[in-house]
Amino acid sequence: MKHLLALIISLFVFEESHAQNADTLDVARNIDMDQVVVTATRTPRLLKAVPIVTRVIGNADIKRMDATNVGNLLESEMPGVEFTYAMNQQQQLNIQGFGGSSVLFLIDGERVAGETHDNVDYQRLNMGNVARIEIVKGAASSLYGSQAIGGVINIISQDAFKPWSVNVNARVGTIGSQRYGASVGTRSGRIRNTFNVLREKNNSIVLPRDGVFEEIYANNTWNFKDRLKYNPTENLTFTARASYFFREMESSKVIFNRYRDFSGGLKGEMKIAEGRNFELSYSYDQYDKSDYTLASRLDIRDYSNVQHSVRGLYNHTFVGKHTLTVGGDYMRDYLLTYQFANGGSFYQHTADVFAQFEWTLPKDWQIVGGTRFDYYSDTKLKHVSSKISFMKKMNSISLRGYYAGGFKAPSLKELYTSWNMQNMFMIYGNPQLKPEVSSNFSASAEYQHSNVNMLLNLFHNTVTNRISLIWSQLHNGMLYDNVNKVYISGLDASLSTRWANGLGGKVAYTYTRESVPNGEPLVTSTRPHMASLRIDYDRQWQLYGINASLTGKFFSATDAGEYTANTGFKEVEAIHYSAYTMWKLIVNQRICNAISVTATIDNLFNYIPEYFHTSSPATIGRTYSIGISMDIEELPFLDFFFVMRALSKK
Repeated sequence: MKHLLALIISLFVFEESHAQNADTLDVARNIDMDQVVVTATRTPRLLKAVPIVTRVIGNADIKRMDATNVGNLLESEMPGVEFTYAMNQQQQLNIQGFGGSSVLFLIDGERVAGETHDNVDYQRLNMGNVARIEIVKGAASSLYGSQAIGGVINIISQDAFKPWSVNVNARVGTIGSQRYGASVGTRSGRIRNTFNVLREKNNSIVLPRDGVFEEIYANNTWNFKDRLKYNPTENLTFTARASYFFREMESSKVIFNRYRDFSGGLKGEMKIAEGRNFELSYSYDQYDKSDYTLASRLDIRDYSNVQHSVRGLYNHTFVGKHTLTVGGDYMRDYLLTYQFANGGSFYQHTADVFAQFEWTLPKDWQIVGGTRFDYYSDTKLKHVSSKISFMKKMNSISLRGYYAGGFKAPSLKELYTSWNMQNMFMIYGNPQLKPEVSSNFSASAEYQHSNVNMLLNLFHNTVTNRISLIWSQLHNGMLYDNVNKVYISGLDASLSTRWANGLGGKVAYTYTRESVPNGEPLVTSTRPHMASLRIDYDRQWQLYGINASLTGKFFSATDAGEYTANTGFKEVEAIHYSAYTMWKLIVNQRICNAISVTATIDNLFNYIPEYFHTSSPATIGRTYSIGISMDIEELPFLDFFFVMRALSKK
């Protein structure tokens, strides 16, 4: 009788809890403009109240796409973003005319060290235990300084919100791709901790047609990260974090390339009084590269970027609606690389102060103005960046306008490189480089009502002194130099909807036009037209849920200028990149809110490029994968187990 009673009680608890979870999922499926974001203004604001267009990719979308790293996700979710290959098959980013060195990547608001051919190592930015990703396009230098001239992408970690949680997941696919992961979260009293581990592997892939590369190298990756929060009082929070990343790429039969990163940090946040808070943080990030020789088993490090950063930030809200933000950063940036003469090293100190004021005015007007001063010790560079933005709300319509000055300081690599590029030519740094500066204008209109969201955003950038790698007759080699001016303008448009019957979808389009004055070299592969389409069906019943989505992305043709062997790398040659589309079908089934099974068909219509350029998708055609994710704490038998345990103690 006792066992029967326990079974009835456990089933009741199970049904009740999962009914509540189903209600939560119903809410999550709506277009959520009431979520809090922090990247655009460095203060917590509702998405619908941010005066700068901010794109958010939430946890539900991350799970639905079953993405492993940020590159997979951004290209699938946002038109105007394209990931291609650079030398030695490192991923490089183009986001509406700006490369990876002009887009600032943050993890919980902290900078990411290291680069692989002007881009961070996107494979270290895994999607395990990520709550959301916030994207701000356009210059954000008044808040974030150099490298934010083209935008900011902030990866926000998920907090532990249950007493305990354990997730295990795995995915396998054709061509030998494998992924295994686990996350553990605990919350006890004033302490919360989340730990995540991810293992990823893919075999080498021989491409079916000719191109500038013939195979995709095999990769083996490990990624660990831990985040601990402690609240000694209601008004004080300490956050400690640590992560370790290791990637081995089989770039040849005798030497493997290895990439490692260790990062850690500590942040304290104090609520001084109502509307007043202060935070102080320290961050450490070290990214290394090495060559591992199979015959001798020697692992020789030839690249190391180490960054120590300290930041202070103070927010003060007046009369409950006007907010002043002031802060400052200090960073010591050290770089050792094989691209410096004799494998040498350089370092520099950078410091900045910034201030921003947010006005909330009558008749639903909001205005934000800000300025920042940056100093770089190595070049004695001093720069001031400013911005002003406004938003006017009219019922369901939000109008936004934005001006921002951006800048990008020359990096240590661009200043001091002296490298023999595989005996083809020399690459030289340029200590006389000027910083890139930009003027960024945008105007947008957004309509939000019930289950429909529409957005139209117009933008224009004038970039002066853009830093490019160009052929120098004087040096008889490639030289980092300033291009006079680059003009980048275009528009973003999107329409998304979600209905109570589970149907939803989104269509988005981006147009980008990039040009330079006559006679200036333009080395770019920005595609003028990009679009994405998603149609999906999502329903949750008591014990079962399903999401089926068809997503497609379109990339228009473009003619790019590249230095090639055909001209001895001395002149730009026009290369034609063909238009293409890629489609993906994903079916995700949720069982008891504890088990999720995802089946994916990628490149649904079996597209294979005629010739594999660096800007062509590296695909052998249609591929398949299947994955499973299990939240251990949600398994229904655990309810019965805990009830039985409680009754036995009585």
